[in-house]
Amino acid sequence: MDVKRNTGARRNSSPVRVLVADRHPVVRYGMSLLLSSSPSFSLVGSAGTGGEVIELGACNHPDVVLLDIRFRDLLAPEIITELRRRDPNTKAVIFTASPEHAAVQAAMNAGARGVLPKNADRGDIVRALSAVSSGDRLPQPPRRRKGLGLITTREYEVLRRVALGQSNPEIAAAMFLSINTVKGYLQNTLRKLGARNRIEAITKARSLDLL
Repeated sequence: MDVKRNTGARRNSSPVRVLVADRHPVVRYGMSLLLSSSPSFSLVGSAGTGGEVIELGACNHPDVVLLDIRFRDLLAPEIITELRRRDPNTKAVIFTASPEHAAVQAAMNAGARGVLPKNADRGDIVRALSAVSSGDRLPQPPRRRKGLGLITTREYEVLRRVALGQSNPEIAAAMFLSINTVKGYLQNTLRKLGARNRIEAITKARSLDLL
């Protein structure tokens, strides 16, 4: 796997401390077994909710968090923001079955160091986690493609913030957009999802695994 090198990389022989965070128990179990079987890694925790990720990250200070794209309580961008606020040295790698999911780019914008598909083989996972722990970055994921029935990355970002309870002025301030632009993105999203209001849009987006 190609990675972008960082000359200030972490280079020592101590095991890489990894926190596995995924909403699916079987994924957590499988990844925990993989990491525990390698002397290059030390499993410091396993989390099934966003709140658990933040709590375990603050307590255990992992080098790398292998992070699912969404949980029932929080999405990856918010988790990464909070992890980095509490410990700037913690690095996150998104672990997802949908590398082109609109949330992936938002997670990268929040500070994720790369994306690993869930169908990656053991060697790619080991190399990726080792590289990220040393300060490298994984290749950028493909941008969300525009198409019939799909929302764009910007539309997703607005919808994600709507789901978090932010108002149009709050979204505009956070994204450095005008309120009218935010309204335009939201209207486009409602139309594409066939939703009549914000609540219906959030419900439909969740049913489509967008949130």
